[in-house]
Amino acid sequence: MAVALMACANNRPVAVAPAPSPSPAPASVLAEDPASELAQYGYDAVLWQHASAEAYRLQQQGYELARIRLAENLKVTDERPPAVIVDIDETVLDNSPYQVDLASKGAIYDQATWIKWTNAAQASAVPGAVAFLKEAQAKGCTIFYITNRDVRERASTLKNLDSLAFPFADTDHLLLMEGTSDKTERRARVANSHHVVLLVGDQLRDFDERFKDRSVRNGKATVDALADTLSRYFVLLPNPMYGTYRDAVQGKGTDAEKQGNVKNWFRNNAH
Repeated sequence: MAVALMACANNRPVAVAPAPSPSPAPASVLAEDPASELAQYGYDAVLWQHASAEAYRLQQQGYELARIRLAENLKVTDERPPAVIVDIDETVLDNSPYQVDLASKGAIYDQATWIKWTNAAQASAVPGAVAFLKEAQAKGCTIFYITNRDVRERASTLKNLDSLAFPFADTDHLLLMEGTSDKTERRARVANSHHVVLLVGDQLRDFDERFKDRSVRNGKATVDALADTLSRYFVLLPNPMYGTYRDAVQGKGTDAEKQGNVKNWFRNNAH
């Protein structure tokens, strides 16, 4: 009987696990056009900037550091009145809702949708920005907004800043893009009449145009070379959504060319 039972057991059919379902294709493979794929490269950045408590805290922390640097730098005497220079986008105004809208559509930045967003004048203030600039004003500083928004956005930008109670939200203190994204001349114009005690921005180029060059260690060599002045006079806020770091990888040209450049970067930097 025992032998018979063993024989029966050995003849039972063996259960076979079902074949695994094929893995979904990566988002980049599913992209129907270069612009859509370029948009997908930025999804995590937009999600982090708009939704994370980490970004929120870093923005607060940036302005906490700005208060410390401002107090230190105001101790230096100068014949010129003191001034603080700030960028606008992702420095005092939060445009992440615009980026979220683009991401939801698989779209990338273009001038028409951007103008529509800025015309609405509904960007909220970056955490800590209003309080810091009011404190700087109370300490005798003039505030200058140096931005690469263009002249068509003057009225809407001033309306947005004023609605949030930013100080010095007027034409004399708003320096828009004048034919070039290089802010060097505009910063120098402020420095001719004021002692610039601090700059705040979301791009290193908001401090020095030399940071446009990313050919040596992706620009990190320039950070090291200017470490002392950066530490004392510049406060950098987080913005992974766009900027020189992406421009350096994507390059210029058509969306397809930018897409190809990004793919090549990943291939060349894979380990």
